[in-house]
Amino acid sequence: MLNFISEAAPGSAWYNSLVSIDPGTIIFTLINTLIIFLIFKIFLFKPVGKILDKRKEMAAAEISEAKKAKEAAEKAEKEYTERLAEAKTEAAEIVKQATLRAQKREEEIVAEANQKAADIRAKAEENIERDKQRAINEIKDEISELVIMAASKVAQKEISAKDNEELISAFLSEVGAAE
Repeated sequence: MLNFISEAAPGSAWYNSLVSIDPGTIIFTLINTLIIFLIFKIFLFKPVGKILDKRKEMAAAEISEAKKAKEAAEKAEKEYTERLAEAKTEAAEIVKQATLRAQKREEEIVAEANQKAADIRAKAEENIERDKQRAINEIKDEISELVIMAASKVAQKEISAKDNEELISAFLSEVGAAE
């Protein structure tokens, strides 16, 4: 190894061949670099550029679709909110109408009940008046019978003061027994 180091020392032939500038080597290296660059450009940069352009187009398309989807979602949300508000309004209106119908029906039922109560009261008053008239007629009939009975007894005898007292007592006892 020491031999190798001593041979590579500055001033030696081997060292000079390594460090020397050769224009042919420079041109050959430049041509090789140019060929590699052209090969990379043709076989690597263009396909990779195309892939990157496609990828960029796909990304732009996805972004565009995402924006459209977001707009559609916002539109759907807005429509949903409007429909919900309309549904709430309709529900409130339905409840209001149902309440009004219930109140109207309640008033009808109360009026109907009041009418029935008035009819029942009128019939009861008619029945009372009829029973009252019947009772009055019965009392009149009984009084007529009693008067006729008393008159017939009076006609049967001549009435003296003592007979008058007996007749009144008998009449009163008969009236008391009739009740």
